[in-house]
Amino acid sequence: MKNFKLSNNIELINKPFKKKEFYHYLKTSNLSIVIPKINNKYILVSQKRIPINKTNFEFPSGIIEKNETPLMSAKKELIEETGYKSRNKLRKITSFYTEPGRLTTKITGFLCNNLIKISKPEKGIKIHIVSDQQIIKLIKNGKFNNASHIGMFLFYKKKYAR
Repeated sequence: MKNFKLSNNIELINKPFKKKEFYHYLKTSNLSIVIPKINNKYILVSQKRIPINKTNFEFPSGIIEKNETPLMSAKKELIEETGYKSRNKLRKITSFYTEPGRLTTKITGFLCNNLIKISKPEKGIKIHIVSDQQIIKLIKNGKFNNASHIGMFLFYKKKYAR
């Protein structure tokens, strides 16, 4: 069985597995995520997500392009999606695989809390400045429902937040 390139960033891998069986998974891009804080609140973005046909709240994030490090990607996504730039170095939170049984995607999270507004966010994205309790409420109400973003936020809160 052949592999299929579905796009620049996605390839369906069909790997032989047992006798006359194949294991199917997607080779996908790695991602960066930024948890930006301003005045002890968090900057979230909301945008329509086609696969779930809903507006979703999440942290700025995006694909780590070829020849780009997770840190470079995180800085770029922060500016593109929020219009904010960090005045100091982003702090790495952790990295993990989003769905290791079906995807190769690894996500790396960063924190920044010394921000300056330099531009407008990209078209189609709205900015929200919220407390951690508001994030929890958005999660409970199914409006902040990207599992990787929830996992990164909860890991950050448990390990680093005061």
